[in-house]
Amino acid sequence: MNLWRTLLTAALAMPLLAVPADASSKTQVRFSTFNASLNRNAEGQLVTDLSTPDNAQAKVIAEIIQRARPDVVLVNEFDFDAQGTALGLFHDNYLRVGQNGAEPIRYRYRYTAPSNTGVASGFDLNNDGQVVTTPGAPGYGDDAYGFGVFPGQYGMAVYSRYPITNVRTFQNFLWKDMPGNVIPPGWYSGEELAVFRLSSKSHWDLSLRVGRDTVHLLASHPTPPTFDGAEDRNGRRNHDEIRFWADYVNGARYVYDDRGRRGGLRGGESFVIAGDQNADPFDGDSYDGAIHQLIGNKRVDASFAPSSGGASEAAALQGGANTTHKGDPRYDTADFSDTAPGNLRADYVLPSRHGLKVLGGGVFWPVRSDPLSRLTGVFPFPSSDHRLVWVDVSS
Repeated sequence: MNLWRTLLTAALAMPLLAVPADASSKTQVRFSTFNASLNRNAEGQLVTDLSTPDNAQAKVIAEIIQRARPDVVLVNEFDFDAQGTALGLFHDNYLRVGQNGAEPIRYRYRYTAPSNTGVASGFDLNNDGQVVTTPGAPGYGDDAYGFGVFPGQYGMAVYSRYPITNVRTFQNFLWKDMPGNVIPPGWYSGEELAVFRLSSKSHWDLSLRVGRDTVHLLASHPTPPTFDGAEDRNGRRNHDEIRFWADYVNGARYVYDDRGRRGGLRGGESFVIAGDQNADPFDGDSYDGAIHQLIGNKRVDASFAPSSGGASEAAALQGGANTTHKGDPRYDTADFSDTAPGNLRADYVLPSRHGLKVLGGGVFWPVRSDPLSRLTGVFPFPSSDHRLVWVDVSS
């Protein structure tokens, strides 16, 4: 934790940068989440790719962020490195450089921290009879605390125009310590449950100072509810990773952070839950309606759902599994395989009912006739299979 306090202090001590002209209001804030697929298959490769300003994918990701111009953006699937090098390189070599005519965008405050992905557990978590502890070896990711071929793959990063004044992380919270959890019966041994972490990446509570107010950014990226068997261990874990925030915003006392501090948010606190939740309200492989724990939560304002014309167009053109979906395709945020599960609403920005007013938002998914559709494209995607999602709020 001392390392991350040092990183945070360094970010806070950075010289003042110019504020974009389009973000002059102190009370109107654009929050966004973007699973940018900036993950690599080898440790250190993302740092190498971002060390020069000419990586094609990073340029497209940066341009999408520049076009959307969020004040706060959570980037999912951003490989973690202990020095925070990739975090700075993406900002300085890509976000601060205008891409293809887009205006540069600058973030004074940035944050990253370790992820459970690719961290060896020392146990046979997938029950295949082998304990794999060598990064990159076959089966290693399935025996890690969160799937990854090396520690930190598929990590998270936050860029913010607003000061980050406090951080709580929940990387080490144990799944068994959630009352009423849905751990698959009989799958994990007692020894495994004594160390098995709930979060497949991490859960972060970042306090942002917005004018005179504090808004908590609650960031996470639950595991996909797939890639398992009849025991549905990933589906159940996804459910409880989502439930963690539902309980947290209701002030759950069982919660403890990585410094041992207990309890969730106090009543009356403002928050925004953001991230690729890997759960659709109507379609896909979620366990027991997982996302409804948030969108049906009395403390969450889910009355507005970001949408796009590009999502509706893609579902109609691709057909396949999309034709059987119950959900309205305009709310989709991810372009997945058309055979299964089809395109889904997987990414969310959910403000609190208290203290924040929703002004609007959207999904960056242009229709094909829009010149900016080159940034999202079709498989193989120039950017990511997920789309940037934003919500504008006033505090």
